[in-house]
Amino acid sequence: MRQTASHARTDLPSLPPAAAPARWRDYIGPYLNLFYLLAAGLAILSLSRAALVAWQHQRVSAARLLGEIFVQGVRADLIVLGYFIAVPVALAPLLAHRRTARLWTRLTAWWTTAALVFIGFMELASPQFILQYDTRPNRLFIEYLGYPAEVFGTLWQGYRFVLIATVAATIALGMLVHRAVRRGSVHMRLWPAKKLLLTWPLLMLLVVLQIRSTTAHRPANPAFFALSGDALVNSLVINSAWSVLDAIGSMRKEARSSEIYGKFPREKVLAEVKAAPWLRDYRYPSAELPTLHRQQAAYQRARPLNLVIVLEESLGATFVPSLGGLPVTPELDKLKEQGWWFERLYATGTRSVRGIEAVVSGYAPTPARSVVKLSLAQRDFYTLALGLGKEGYATEFVYGGEAHFDNMRGFFTGNGFQNVVDRRAMQPRFEGSWGASDEDLFDKSLERLKALHAQGKPFFSLIFTSSNHEPFEFPDGKIALHDPVKASVNNAVKYADFALGKFIRAAQREDYWRDTVFLIVADHDTRVYGDSLVPVNKFHIPGLILGADVQPKRIRTLASQIDLAPTLLSLIGVSSEHPMIGRDLARDSATPGRAMLQFDNYFAWLEDDSVTILRPDQAPLAGRYDAATGALALTQAPPAQPLVDRAMAHVMLPSLLYREQRYRLAP
Repeated sequence: MRQTASHARTDLPSLPPAAAPARWRDYIGPYLNLFYLLAAGLAILSLSRAALVAWQHQRVSAARLLGEIFVQGVRADLIVLGYFIAVPVALAPLLAHRRTARLWTRLTAWWTTAALVFIGFMELASPQFILQYDTRPNRLFIEYLGYPAEVFGTLWQGYRFVLIATVAATIALGMLVHRAVRRGSVHMRLWPAKKLLLTWPLLMLLVVLQIRSTTAHRPANPAFFALSGDALVNSLVINSAWSVLDAIGSMRKEARSSEIYGKFPREKVLAEVKAAPWLRDYRYPSAELPTLHRQQAAYQRARPLNLVIVLEESLGATFVPSLGGLPVTPELDKLKEQGWWFERLYATGTRSVRGIEAVVSGYAPTPARSVVKLSLAQRDFYTLALGLGKEGYATEFVYGGEAHFDNMRGFFTGNGFQNVVDRRAMQPRFEGSWGASDEDLFDKSLERLKALHAQGKPFFSLIFTSSNHEPFEFPDGKIALHDPVKASVNNAVKYADFALGKFIRAAQREDYWRDTVFLIVADHDTRVYGDSLVPVNKFHIPGLILGADVQPKRIRTLASQIDLAPTLLSLIGVSSEHPMIGRDLARDSATPGRAMLQFDNYFAWLEDDSVTILRPDQAPLAGRYDAATGALALTQAPPAQPLVDRAMAHVMLPSLLYREQRYRLAP
């Protein structure tokens, strides 16, 4: 037996097949595992792209870019794979030697496995993200990772099978890839030190060129691959790993985020913004605080009124019949007859924190994360609570979930909110993944409003709902379901509307009603999607101001969320200094308005039916928006320069004010 085994071992090297596979590996040498990474990565990403294109074939066909999607897709894949290859290639002169052969082999094997698992996981997670946000995983994917409890609860309740399948497939992919790479690593051929050092600079140069992917001044970025007017189709060209990595990189440059649209002189920024009809007559006494001005209230009050803002989660015009939506908000539709009803109000973004910064701070959007999350805005950043607190108001935030989510507690307590009431202070009868039901939230709010009123001084309360948030959990037996399956967005909206109507009726019976102005407004719409570069129709939201002596009125001019705070100050009779650039619609609601929309890295400036779209590192686009159909049609001609200037000024200003910490009150 021993002789037979020994004889077999002696014969192995002389077998012809053993020499043939070794030859091509000799050319690759110590970079064999990185070659596996490149080849397998291209295969995984191309197969995933083909599957996504097949799934979205109607929109891809409409864009007429099928060939370019795959050709440019490979180019984008080579860029992200270049990022992963660059690290071990840079270390090769130090580790790819015979004396460290085992370390180098293991290191590159594990690195290859980790890279391919990350790439594979991101592709596996893409379909569900696309269903929700109509684009590949991006900055939102990263932001949600900071709140694992809430996100896991949503996934477990609403997407359990998808979650389990994705995790299982990722684990299986990791095991398969590592086993294959380990087996392949056995055939790695290390080069002599001289050959390694002489070839390394050339290889490093090739990897750098692979990552840059262009000889232009700037390297290619995801915006470089925006080939169509459909944001989803553009995202299919790239890959999810690169989309997320680029988002991480952009988050590190948030103080200068607006500069992705190009350069614009500082003095022109301020001149353009202050030229707006509602701002040009104000005086701006402080050079240090360039937008700070004193707004005189249109309504003179012997005693300023209380203010309550009800920020409704994801309640877009999509669900409001009088705004062209589904008939799932009968309570809001009745309430609109009692106050100021906004017919053309637009959200500034697609996230709750974007709505918070606009409604509570009057702050315009940027490509960066909301200031609710940014470090330089955590103290002395202007909010209604900060301004009203200086006028003697008691200020409070009430939320049915955990107030730490999206850093709301930190932002609010640092900027004027004297009290925060969240899930921990409630005993809800029904609790979902995102906290107490809207009924429980409003019950607590009624209790808190009565307590604030008893203090004898004016108060400001911000109430933020959450029942209309996936996985759409709410109590049984409260509404006649709109959809047969209970856990649907339409049913959740109908329940949220039911709870809102119940809250307002209860508040109307309280003594403070006649001294309190209520604003009901959405933070954003739900599921922003569509085949437009910027789905303008999905930014349309309801807004209603009622209470006190507010008389029924229709606000038909185009308005933005940033206009609400100045209008509310005027209605409650508070004349004060503030840095907000929104318009006071209590003083003038006839002048033509404008709206500004931030959609991922695109900024849209809307005037009447004209849309100007700013794009990263590309020329602006012009379009026409049909409010009746919700369609955005891009034009061949570039936008008029005055429109571009106004758009640039309004996206540059908030970034400048944040970076220099000038969005605040005077000391």
